[in-house]
Amino acid sequence: VQLVESGGGLVQAGGSLRLSCAASGLIFSRYAMSWVRQAPGKGLEWVSDINSAGSKTLYAESVKGRSTISRDNAKSTVYLQMDSLKFEDTAMYYCAPRGGSWVYDYWGQGTQVFVSS
Repeated sequence: VQLVESGGGLVQAGGSLRLSCAASGLIFSRYAMSWVRQAPGKGLEWVSDINSAGSKTLYAESVKGRSTISRDNAKSTVYLQMDSLKFEDTAMYYCAPRGGSWVYDYWGQGTQVFVSS
């Protein structure tokens, strides 16, 4: 399984970014997908989740109302649109296929988001 995240970068507070995660080596359409982030010096924080069909989404309170997760099963890609970015959104962002009982067995290299205040 290979997961390649992209789309991170440096953005001013209030700005937007669209993160992408291209997956291979798995039947993408069978997996729910999550975004998870890790801020400097902190642990992993679950951010958002989308079911395999793309019909159900979940968000952490910290990003709810400012982020939109979506997926394109034909392209085996999951996205995270992040708007009204805040300094505290600065983190490495990872996507991961969600297994049963919210287990994550595969991770990409991540994409770094820096938000300047």
